[in-house]
Formats: sequence, C-alpha cells, structure tokens
Amino acid sequence: MTRVAIAGFGAIGRELTRRLARGVPGVALTAIGARDRARVDEELRALGLAAVVEPIDALEPYADLVVECAPAELLPAIAEPFLRAGKEVIVLSAGALLEQPHLVELAAEHGGTISVPTGALVGLDAVAACAEGEIASVRLTTRKSVAGLIGAPGLEQSGIRIEDGLAEPVRVFAGTARDAARDFPANLNVAAALALAGIGADRTAVEIWADPGVTRNVHTIEVVSDVAELRMTIENVPSENPRTGRITALSVVSLLRKRAAHLRVGS
Repeated sequence: MTRVAIAGFGAIGRELTRRLARGVPGVALTAIGARDRARVDEELRALGLAAVVEPIDALEPYADLVVECAPAELLPAIAEPFLRAGKEVIVLSAGALLEQPHLVELAAEHGGTISVPTGALVGLDAVAACAEGEIASVRLTTRKSVAGLIGAPGLEQSGIRIEDGLAEPVRVFAGTARDAARDFPANLNVAAALALAGIGADRTAVEIWADPGVTRNVHTIEVVSDVAELRMTIENVPSENPRTGRITALSVVSLLRKRAAHLRVGS
C-alpha cells in the first residue's frame, strides 16, 4: 500500500481528495497539507477519511509520496523533504521545475523521483517518443477565457488589459516555454510539461490567446520530427478555478492507479 500525501487543498487538491476517498487500489491517502486545518478536517470527516492535516513542509513522515497541488513558489518546501528521504514527488506546477533545477539534482543525489503527470495536455507520451529521435520544432498554442488569465504577472508586465472585456481574441504572449512558465505561473504549466517531454524550454514555442469565444481551456500542440508529425488539440473543462482544468486531478488518479495495476497502457 502506497501512502499518499496531498500538498494544497485548492480546486485540484480537493477534487483529488474526493477521488481517492472513493478508493484506488494500492493507494491510501494519509495526509493533507493545508493552512485551514479545521475546515479540511471537517471535509475529511464528511468523506470518511482519517488523514492527518499538517503544514505543507511537514508531510514527509506520513507518506511515501506527495502530490504537489499548491502555488508554484511553494514547490521547494513541499518537495525537498521527500526527495531527501529518497521518496517521490508528483509535480503539477511543472513550470516551477524550470526555475528550481536543484530539485532534480536533489532527487538524483538521494534516489528520489520527480513525476510530472500528463495533466491538461494530450500526447506527452508521443512527444517523448519523438524526442528519442530528432525533433525539429514544437509549438503550443493556448486559448483561454479572460477569467482564466486575469492576474497573470505576464499581463501586468506587458500592460495588456483584458479584464474590461474583449470583442475578439487577443494574443497576450508569444515566446518560449521558459518565459511562458515564468510569466503565467498559474496558467501555463502545460508549456513546461511539454518542454520537459520534448526539446526543452528554450526551443519550445508558445502562444497564449485571451479568447472571449471559448468556455474551455484549449491547447493545440504541433510537433515536427523525423519519426512523426503531430497535431493534437484538447479542450479542457475548467475546474472551480478557471485557470485549471478538471482533467488535471484525474490525470493524477490515473498515474496513481497504474502503480498497482497488472496492465498498464501508455508510457
């Protein structure tokens, strides 16, 4: 039985908790990292769960792996204790890995593991397979509603105003995956995940559009390589937090379910 901790109890952490409460073979939810202990305790009791609630940097003694579901700047505090103990960290704030390369070094030093689930994207296994050959180019085009982009540092720095409403789509960013992850840390973890699967953060091109005509988070990946040309689009239904899709939590459930499965499909 793998003991699992969830660090963060926002939209993704809460949904993941509910899903694990229904039961996943070989997995036991044993700890939650959150500030409001009383509120989380109440929700856990309602779900019939006996997990402890602790600060996000104090979860390691209670679990074999931790799922990071918190703001990107908290990743080191969550991950470092688990990696030093040679344990696993499932990272949803993939963009933070580009800014915190020491975490990968820490994992290598102590025998720990960092896993990045597919999350809101499609075809990362195919992109990784192409990377075993030669990839010429990777491009990600993301379209989100205004609500899904408001507050991003990249908008504030550029002076682009979208909160007053748009009559037509506006491109709010064009650059590399590294810059996208930095300027849109709560919105574009998909860009970092794609870069890590493919040809790196500085060679992965990204465009972000604020689009008043979409109600879902739309991501289109285009890959040109010597083994395949890929064009894939996914339209994610937003969670209660418009910056993230409902599929993200389910991607983690799928990853955890594979740990004890006797049949595993996809790499």
